[in-house]
Amino acid sequence: MKISIFAAFYPFRGGIAQFNAQLFRSLEKKNQVTAFTFKKQYPDFLFPGTSQFVDPADNVDQIPAKRIVSTFNPFTYFSAAKAIRNASPDIFVTNYWMSFFGLFMGIFARRQSAQTTNIAILHNLIPHEKRFFDAWLNRYFVNQFDAFIVLSESVEMELKTVKPGAKFIRLNHPWYDHFGEVLDKQEARKTLEIHPDKKTILFFGLIREYKGLDLLIEAFSRLNDSYQLLIAGEIYGNEERYLAQIQSSVAVDRIHFFKRYIPDSEVSLFFSASDVCVLPYRSATQSGITAASFHFEVPIIATDVGGLKEIIGEDKMGIIVAEPKADLLENALVRFFDENLSEKFKQNIKDEKENNSWSKFAESLVVFAETCSKNQIE
Repeated sequence: MKISIFAAFYPFRGGIAQFNAQLFRSLEKKNQVTAFTFKKQYPDFLFPGTSQFVDPADNVDQIPAKRIVSTFNPFTYFSAAKAIRNASPDIFVTNYWMSFFGLFMGIFARRQSAQTTNIAILHNLIPHEKRFFDAWLNRYFVNQFDAFIVLSESVEMELKTVKPGAKFIRLNHPWYDHFGEVLDKQEARKTLEIHPDKKTILFFGLIREYKGLDLLIEAFSRLNDSYQLLIAGEIYGNEERYLAQIQSSVAVDRIHFFKRYIPDSEVSLFFSASDVCVLPYRSATQSGITAASFHFEVPIIATDVGGLKEIIGEDKMGIIVAEPKADLLENALVRFFDENLSEKFKQNIKDEKENNSWSKFAESLVVFAETCSKNQIE
């Protein structure tokens, strides 16, 4: 099959770029795949982080993507759509995670050949942080596509609300396998300069208000000194809020904050040093953090929001907390260690690895697209 993918790719950083690098490599094993990406993803004044791009020293998969569109330059929308069409794809795949991408991604699909099947992978449809234009752009976007891949039940329900009768398939977010192998726990802790023997809790990833780090810090502050908290990620939002909360905590000396974007080359260090990863989210669809954590066989404690429960399972690969509340997170952490649940959860994670491979995801995408093909002979 000739497949064209538009998404964030190298040199852009972050979870979507990581997702699509893995997807590209899996699809190209049996198909002819062309990658397209942004010239500019966000204007600098709207981007909350330090950089949109990977560090030149970081060891990432440099997917050869053609840079064709600037998000806030409408003059590039139609030339970008033409570039994708000129690749003559049997399948055009795009990834959707921000509503303000809906206009130009919809134009891309609308201007493909009548023989091209347009497939959208929906990471989010209803944004965590809502804006007045979301509903219109979502409707426009979904109406240009032939079918959809949803990564959780919550996104499936959102799709059915926006486009009843839409063709879709639900696939689990595959588990990442490009961050390297599990390191020796003691060596990882030594490298990070944290206590070698304390029960180690990890919060990993970009820090935004809806991710509930403040709830985890509050819960952790109630635990005894046999615990330590490892926070690794760049803050998108009010930095002083988190720093003040940490400084005022009675457990401040046991909170280790790596306040920066963590490059791919260092991801294994943080997960290898940890006993459990916590997702105290106030809202979610699914999370790429689960895909990284499970690769390193680190169990998860997460709130029951979005699709997290269906990914983790109730007491299968982690603990699900009923609501995003500090006392419930505290209870779950105590239970995890007091009941020695780690080995049980780790074995379940090992048993599920093959079912969450990128090769299976890529194969399912192609088979589904073929069933939706406009050229399919009845």
